[in-house]
Amino acid sequence: MNSDTLNQLLQKGFRVTLGATATLIETLQNPQSREANLSKLTSELSQLAEVWEAKGATTEVEARNFVNNLWQQRDASPSSVDTTAIPVPPSGIQQDLEELTSQIAQIRAEIEKLRADDHS
Repeated sequence: MNSDTLNQLLQKGFRVTLGATATLIETLQNPQSREANLSKLTSELSQLAEVWEAKGATTEVEARNFVNNLWQQRDASPSSVDTTAIPVPPSGIQQDLEELTSQIAQIRAEIEKLRADDHS
């Protein structure tokens, strides 16, 4: 998404919000407008609900078919287990790591001791 598209999206969102707010204020201030807007909104929402229900039914059938196909593929293919071996470092490397870890611990202890001496 480029910056022009983002700017247009934000501007459209701002304008929709501003328009909805202005319509709400007009509806609250004018009883005749309120009835007209509410009936329009109700009929539009009913139409949208019907469209969304039809789309939802189609999507549900497609999702069921997709899942059923996955199950059929799973049942048709032989199961195999993939294993990944984790290499074990040679004992010399393991010993070196232990020694380095010990040295780091000693250095940390010395640093802490020096810090304590500086603060005294």
